[in-house]
Amino acid sequence: MSRTPFTAILAVLLTLTLSACGGEKPAEVATPQKEEAGHDEDGHAHDEGEADTDSTTIKTEMAAQAGIVSAPVQAGTIADEHEVQGLLTPVDGRVAQVTARFPGPIRALRANVGDRVRAGQPLASIDSNLSLTTYSISAPISGVVLSRQAQIGAVAGEGTALFEIGDLSELWVDLHIFGADTQHITAGVPVTITRMTDGVSQSATLERVLPGTATASQSTVARASVRNEDGLWRPGAAVTARIVVAMQPAEKVVPLSALQTLEGRDVVFVRDGETYTARPVTLGARDASKVEVKAGLELGEQVVVEQSYVVKADIGKAGAAHEH
Repeated sequence: MSRTPFTAILAVLLTLTLSACGGEKPAEVATPQKEEAGHDEDGHAHDEGEADTDSTTIKTEMAAQAGIVSAPVQAGTIADEHEVQGLLTPVDGRVAQVTARFPGPIRALRANVGDRVRAGQPLASIDSNLSLTTYSISAPISGVVLSRQAQIGAVAGEGTALFEIGDLSELWVDLHIFGADTQHITAGVPVTITRMTDGVSQSATLERVLPGTATASQSTVARASVRNEDGLWRPGAAVTARIVVAMQPAEKVVPLSALQTLEGRDVVFVRDGETYTARPVTLGARDASKVEVKAGLELGEQVVVEQSYVVKADIGKAGAAHEH
């Protein structure tokens, strides 16, 4: 989703304010109309004292400059989601220990922690105390040097671990689930994993729910995998995740970005040409990105889904100008 520069939005709002106060053609404000007592087209009862409708007119070119985008009301689904936290860990079988084959002093080291190495690349040279010759040790797999326990001149014992190398191109995500949530979360459901450092997300599938319980936290561990193409998913880092356990159909949904509050009511802004009208809505279930609309909108109506706060601000300014 693109973001309109803040200065551009301010410029549009200033232009609309000046025109509303008498410089150019004032912003059009719909004549307040009270609905008669009865029922609307959806069959919902309403009172004679129901609040007036607020509208404003925004020229097409100004709406474009402010980044105002509208989209039709459509049917959709609302996700039943559970938000949990977890940790990134290396995949079993993708971490290798590099050890000395024969005891002897270390003569050279050719890799440091954090270096990327390829399988077969020499990592160190050691003088063998047994054969009195120098031999090399090499990386058994391609990956990143995770640790090094070797110093030049130190004596390496036979079987002593000198390096640890990990293939971090893919990582496990161990998600900790507590209480009743463990009864709803099963393998095979979609999960969205988000880095806490920069908010980058990745979609995955929950691969398995481990049979045991984490001793320290008394949680059930559910596991997924993430691709680590940018190298910024780091083992040991905390992440958040949204696990979708069910999808509920909804007759009408709008993005959360469409919602605003006006005079204590939940509203969306319906566009008809260059006229934007605040429409009170009755809301139902919601998830991380959208909400069900139970009353107040019809399928196909154009609703502002981006920069809705700009329309709200213009309605407020147009109303103030009208009072003058």
